[in-house]
Parts: sequence; C-alpha cells; structure tokens
Amino acid sequence: MPRGRRGDGREGRIDYLTLSFAQLEAEVDAWCARLCGGTRAASQWRGVRTLVMLRQGLPLIAVVFALFKLGAVPIVIDPGMGLKNFLRCVARSRPKALVGIPLAQWLGRLFFRKFRSVEWRVWASGSLTHQLSRSANKAASRAGDFSGATGNPAAPTAFPAVTVSADELAAILFTSGSTGSPKGVCYTHGIFEAQLRLIREHYGIAAGEVDLPMLPIFALFNPALGMTTVVPEIDPRRPAQVDPAKIVQAILQERVSNSFGSPTLWLKIKRHCLARGIQLPSLRRILCAGAPVPAELWEDNARWLPNGQIHSPYGATEALPVCSISAGELAEQFCPLRPADAPTDARPSGVRRTGRSETAPGKTACARWGACVGRPLPGIGVKIIEIVDGPIATLAEVRELPRGEVGEIVVSGPVVTECYDGLPEATARAKVFDLPNETGRSLTPSPDLLSGDLAEQSPPPGTDGRLADVRPSEARPVNRSATAQDNRCCVAHRMGDAGYLDEAGFLWFCGRVVERVQTPGGTLYTEPCEQVFRSHPQVERCALIGLGEPGAQVPALVVQPREAGATAEAGASEYSRADLARELRELALAHEHTRGIERFYFHPSFPVDVRHNAKIHRHTLARWASQSRVARVYIPQET
Repeated sequence: MPRGRRGDGREGRIDYLTLSFAQLEAEVDAWCARLCGGTRAASQWRGVRTLVMLRQGLPLIAVVFALFKLGAVPIVIDPGMGLKNFLRCVARSRPKALVGIPLAQWLGRLFFRKFRSVEWRVWASGSLTHQLSRSANKAASRAGDFSGATGNPAAPTAFPAVTVSADELAAILFTSGSTGSPKGVCYTHGIFEAQLRLIREHYGIAAGEVDLPMLPIFALFNPALGMTTVVPEIDPRRPAQVDPAKIVQAILQERVSNSFGSPTLWLKIKRHCLARGIQLPSLRRILCAGAPVPAELWEDNARWLPNGQIHSPYGATEALPVCSISAGELAEQFCPLRPADAPTDARPSGVRRTGRSETAPGKTACARWGACVGRPLPGIGVKIIEIVDGPIATLAEVRELPRGEVGEIVVSGPVVTECYDGLPEATARAKVFDLPNETGRSLTPSPDLLSGDLAEQSPPPGTDGRLADVRPSEARPVNRSATAQDNRCCVAHRMGDAGYLDEAGFLWFCGRVVERVQTPGGTLYTEPCEQVFRSHPQVERCALIGLGEPGAQVPALVVQPREAGATAEAGASEYSRADLARELRELALAHEHTRGIERFYFHPSFPVDVRHNAKIHRHTLARWASQSRVARVYIPQET
C-alpha cells in the first residue's frame, strides 16, 4: 500500500507498507476479534449481511476476509454510482451490520432511514495502510500482555474459518448501474471457488506473482490466488483522472507481472509509454475489460510490452469469466484476413459488411464484424437466442439462432449467478431456465465435466485457494423451483448483449441489446457501426444513437474528437466540424450497414460509467442530441 514518496516530488521512490501473507492473516484475525468485540460472539456473525464502506487498501482486504472467515455476507456497493443510487442500494440490501470509515458512519446517521436495518456498527480507519493488528499489539504492550520470553506483544487470537456449503450466500456485489439501475448480485461460495479455478487455470497465474489491480474489488482475489497485491495510486471514484506516470512507476519499481484495468486506462498508459520510449518488461499479462478493447490498444504492443500480452476477458458482474481472447490469438486467427479476402457468406445476418477502412488501413483490430471476445472457457455454455424484450421462462420458449446470426447472448455454467437480491422482477428478466433438449443436451456442460478436470485443478503452492472452508463434496446446486425439477436443468443468464458465434466457435460482441437502433430499414448494432468510424484518426470515441421511437428511429453518430481543440472547444471553427463530418460521412458510405448514418454530433466528453470509465451512456447522449437548442447536428451534403 502506498504511504508516500521518498525523494523529490513525483520522481521520488514510492514508499510502500508491505505485509507478508502471515501478517495479512494476523490482520484478518485482528479484524475477527474486532468484529466479535463486546457482546457479539463469532457464531452470531454467520449469515449477517454486512455493508462494507472502506477505501481501497489494507482495511478493505482484511475486513472482507474476516467476514468470510466468520461466515458473514459482505455487501459491496460501488461508491461512484452517485449518492441517490447508493442510498437506494443500501435500503434494498437491508444490512444488519456496517463496517465503515468515519464518513460512512456519519452518512449512516444522516440518512438514518436508509440505514434503519443496521444494528451493529464497527468503525474503521480511513487510512489505506492502517494495521489493526499493530494497534492491538500496542494496546497489549501497554497492558503488559507479552508472549513467552520473546518480549513481543501477544499475537491476535487465531479464528478458525467456518465451514460453509457451496450454495451458501457468500457476498452481495452490486453492478455499476452503467446500463440500468444498480442491482445486488448474489454470490455463493461455490461461484467464488469456480471463478478462482477458471482464472488461475486459463491465465496460468502462479503463486508469487505481483498484481496491480486498478479496480479495488479485484484485489480480493489475490490472496486466494497467492498473488502479491500492489495498491495503485488511483481514485476509484475518478479512474480516468489517473496519472499514468504513477502507474508506470509502480509497475517498474515493484516488478508487477499482472494487472487489471479498463481499455480507457490502459490506452492512456500505453500512449504514455510510447511517447517516452518506456517498456514494461515485468508485465506478463494485462486483463483489459469493461468495454470492447479498441484496435489501438491491440496493436503494436511489442514496443512497450515486450514480454507480455493483453487479454480481453468477457463477462459481467452476474457471470465472470465467460470468454477470453489474447492479442496473439486475435492476430493469429483474424488479422491476416482483409475485407477483399473475406468470404461473402461469412457475413452475420443483421450485420452487413464492414472491416478495415480503405482510407485508414490498420485502424481496426481485424476485418470482422463486432468485437471478438474469444471462445467460451471450460465449463461455460453459450447460446445465441432471438432478441425478446421481456422475461423468458425457459430457453424452450425462444428460437436458438444459427452460427453467424446476431441475437442475445445467453450463458451458463458454474460462475453464473442465479438471482438479484430483493429484485424478483429483475431476476425474471435476466435469468432463464435451460431445459435439456430431446437428446438430453443442455446449454450447461454435463455435471461430469463440472466435477471433473475443472474441480480437480490444484491451487498454487502456499495457498489453499479458498475464500472460506467450502465443503468440496458439495456441488453447486441447481435452482429447485417448480419450473425446474429436473436435475439437468440450470439457470442461465441473459447477458443483455447482442452478438453471434462464428463457425469456429468464437463469440463476437455487437453491443448492448437495449442500445440497438431500430430503423425502418432494419436494426443497427453499436459495435459493428462504431468500429467503422473509430478508424478515423481524429475520433477518440464515438457512439451510435437512435433518434425517435424504436422501429422508426433515425440513426446518428455522436463523436468525441481525439483533439478537442480541432472540433469541440469553444474556439473551434465551424469549418473544422463540418470537414470532419464530411469525412465521417465518406466512411459511412464505404460500408453497406453504415450508409444510413447521415447525422453527426460532436460532444467534448462522453458520459461514461465510473467503474471502468469505458461504458458509454448512449441513451444519455441520445437525449442530449434530441435537444436541438443544446446539440447541433451536422448533415454533410452529398456530392
């Protein structure tokens, strides 16, 4: 954990508080003792919903693992979703306990109606490096409590981890709310176990590696994976404002081998490295998620990442990981193909021909449609179904689409969550029972597969890989509702994403279902359209929007220029905007599926999600564009 710098200003060496795994275990036990203080016994914490309101750093990691050890249920809510949404999530999740910094405790008193379910309040330090075990040792020293002849204060009492079943509620993790209202996702211990196994096996993570996670929640995986965590100098509420120089310095200084972050953050870091001739030789892998990885980030990485690769895992809070693809695999499988070489029958239905722009070669990741997110990981099932705006009880009610046809992505497997907390209607919309077909085949791999190779993978040396003592003999159960009594039935998750499977089994992401543009001439999906315009060197971001009612929408493109001074700042000339609009229209005319896009808007800074700073709020942009007094439209004239 960073606690300052040694030397002059930004150039000084980062001063870290370092802990061994044994010291971390002592810290966890110290927190167990703190939580069980007063009249609360350890057994009373079993199943207690506990709202965790801590900053990233040591207290967050130690408290969450202490709660797991006691069998409590941590509730983690993204602090960047805004106060109104945050308070709504607190009220809905009904926590009995609150572990928080002073500001969190103050909020609990100020908005007491939203926190009225809270009975137990445990205060925590706001410092990222606060060690409760050290404070306990100092108190023991003052009280004269010494152990043996060593003269050292007594170590915290070791708390045994409770034994839990795989289907027992482990945590409630809230979605960011970037594409709807934030929802609490119910995680079982079995799901956490499956996630750890998949991540460790697929990415080849070994004990002793060093990770720098740029999303605090992912730091919680590291102790179970046997990885050292380097806490980055980043404000999780404003990740886009990160100083790339600080991240680069931490990677070089601590020889970081693994890191997770959004495409927005890594693109910023890559540009920083290339502009200064910096290489990051210790990095073996970068996990880049939260939005489709842009072509600029996939390409030319040997100059700054000589010994590593970028990986793009696909999933959601409700199901993670589902698929993954690396830069090497993407280049080997697809990038040699050019539009002129692409077979005409490879075009997916509903997404017309697109690929590299002849006016800007090399600016798309490959000559395909949408963003390739890889093949499903072992034990994960994926289907593409026809798009239905409403709940689906079973997959038997809808048509499964053939390879190459765009529809909604549905996934199933041991990492798929079964419900939202306290939201039965949202659960009904997002979850669907997968019933076996006449041959007995289901979307989910057979129980033999899920309890075979995947379950027998060994954890890395030095760690048992468990978040709690999960009984290994108990498999994750299926939902035993009246609709699904068959043991082979399972709950599948509707990702809310549009996409298709190609003939080789690769999954291609085409955008959010709710953000598709339904015109009189057909449906347009965001990713296949936007990748055409991202090829322009002056386009930093772009967003396809629909103006009007679904079915009669007019497609339009909102552009965030790469160099704001050229098109979007107050002093920009009308000619520069009109000129860029004309060039974008020329790109649109070069591809069949974008020819209907004639309206262009320019926005200085896109509204994006706080968690990844990568998911564009397209509906917000559509409302902005609809206000003619605020937004100006450019419609280039045909020549």
